[in-house]
Amino acid sequence: MFPIYDVVVVGAGHAGCEAAAAAANMGMRVMLATMNMNTIAQMSCNPAMGGVAKGQIVREVDALGGYSGIVTDRTMIQFRMLNRSKGPAMWSPRAQSDRMRFAEEWRLMLERTPNVDFWQEMIVGLVVKDNKIVGVKTSLGLEIPAKAVVLTNGTFLNGLIHIGEKQFGGGRSGERASVGLTAELEALGFESNRMKTGTPPRLDGRTINWDMLEAQGGDENPSKFSFTDTPKLTKQRPCHITYTSKVTHQALEKGFDRSPMFNGRIKGLGPRYCPSIEDKITRFAERDRHQLFLEPEGWNTVEVYVNGFSSSLPEDVQYDAIRTIPGLEHAKMFRPGYAVEYDFFPPTQLKLSLETQLVENLFFAGQINGTTGYEEAACQGLMAGINASRKVQEKEAFILKRNQAYIGVLIDDLVNKGTNEPYRMFTSRAEYRMLLRQDNADLRLTELGYEIGLAKEDRYQKLLNKKKQLKQVKEALEQTSIAPTEVAPYLSSLGSSPLKQKVKAASILTRPKVTLNGLLESSENLTSQLSDISEDALEQTEIHMKYAGYIEKEEKLAQKMMRLDEISIPGKFDYHAIKALSNESREKLSDQRPSNLGQASRISGVSTADISVLLIHMGR
Repeated sequence: MFPIYDVVVVGAGHAGCEAAAAAANMGMRVMLATMNMNTIAQMSCNPAMGGVAKGQIVREVDALGGYSGIVTDRTMIQFRMLNRSKGPAMWSPRAQSDRMRFAEEWRLMLERTPNVDFWQEMIVGLVVKDNKIVGVKTSLGLEIPAKAVVLTNGTFLNGLIHIGEKQFGGGRSGERASVGLTAELEALGFESNRMKTGTPPRLDGRTINWDMLEAQGGDENPSKFSFTDTPKLTKQRPCHITYTSKVTHQALEKGFDRSPMFNGRIKGLGPRYCPSIEDKITRFAERDRHQLFLEPEGWNTVEVYVNGFSSSLPEDVQYDAIRTIPGLEHAKMFRPGYAVEYDFFPPTQLKLSLETQLVENLFFAGQINGTTGYEEAACQGLMAGINASRKVQEKEAFILKRNQAYIGVLIDDLVNKGTNEPYRMFTSRAEYRMLLRQDNADLRLTELGYEIGLAKEDRYQKLLNKKKQLKQVKEALEQTSIAPTEVAPYLSSLGSSPLKQKVKAASILTRPKVTLNGLLESSENLTSQLSDISEDALEQTEIHMKYAGYIEKEEKLAQKMMRLDEISIPGKFDYHAIKALSNESREKLSDQRPSNLGQASRISGVSTADISVLLIHMGR
């Protein structure tokens, strides 16, 4: 019934969709298997993409040739660049999305992608021969043969939903759990564990008193995620801000005796940085209120997402507490919040390619690896799709380093350090964040995407054109002299000391508060030279010239640290034979089998002294 597929992707969430698209666009014959074709790319939690560090990931996915940025641009209802008041390493794009249009656009893009087939059915087992994956088994007893398999099961593996004292199987509200795969993987020798995540109630916007709430609009000049020619926003929908109160907290506390979090029914560990409302008022008991964001679910729907009010308390407790919040006194719920527990597999069982160590050609991506968030899932799916394709083609794995991308940081953290709580990306996790800015993701990654056959020719030509523009701007700034009279009013308005003689524009630009736009408004000569340059190229050149010292320092540090990555470790290296290594180090290194010394140095429990011992042992 089925041909032999190059890559079978199990699960059609954000990870699965990117994995299928990447493999298909690299010429693979792909099967995307999902339990429900109508929930492809469903936004299970908040209707938004991007945010701090997450926005950088979406831009990296796009730069490599993925779809998430394009889909977001086509379906967003608001755009904001977060952290503009901070340095450019912290700037993070974020978009509110139309939930229904987002899922629809993803499905349509996949249907328009050659080489992608679909199958709606639960995958309950794997077909493994000689420790190598050769297919998957469906609930109807069918076998789908495959050269490589990517598992992206999200929260569905033995998913259990909690609402107060009620619990029932499910991976998402209204959808059944996936059973069978965990047992099969454990039988193959994989270790599994449990995690928990949650979601807030959804409200009827017609019953909210919007006049009482603080509106939060998008940027006046909204940007976008994709480096391709996606449409720019011409209108936006606002979010709104309100707060809980002591009365709200008292209403919530009345249900604590029926809370699955507090009575021990939930065993899995939840996300530290996105706690439930009951967890917040317990951990931060000294606070009288907590901020809530009311996020519209789309252009036309009245459904509203209450960001900051995730809960697994009984529905009546949630309802009573919601109605104590300013503006929500008469609010009606579409559905209550809930918690979901699910199986995950500690990612230390993976290679940096996201291929499992135990079974050849089997890849894991997304929440099965212990991450949380659409963006973290999408980038893992993309990388798993790329590496599954390259494995089938008998090519070496495509690995991004920590100084190349946030994607590289995320995967390196997961594989080398593991996680016992839902992993979320932050700018603070990246030691080279000045290099990994959202504005230069295409400069860092598009050529790599082009070389592996994922980013197409039009993307590559856009990159070459951008590089040409960046060079043109830099040369103009370094060669154009500006007279004191030209910029006197501008410098005076900034409180900056006046010029005493003509100086190059580049020199003025390095002054605090001086901007390139300000110089362009002051100098007709400079403006005429740069009239055909894109806003992106102007902004990127300004960042690079203003922060050149910091960027150069990080580049040198990265080069120094990455030298360890060039020292390979044989696959069957016997760590137990080196008595000078600590016991913990011997165990961790033997278990995780790092491919090089750089990877070994980032494993939790492996000390600098242990790396020195390995260097000496290898004759370095």
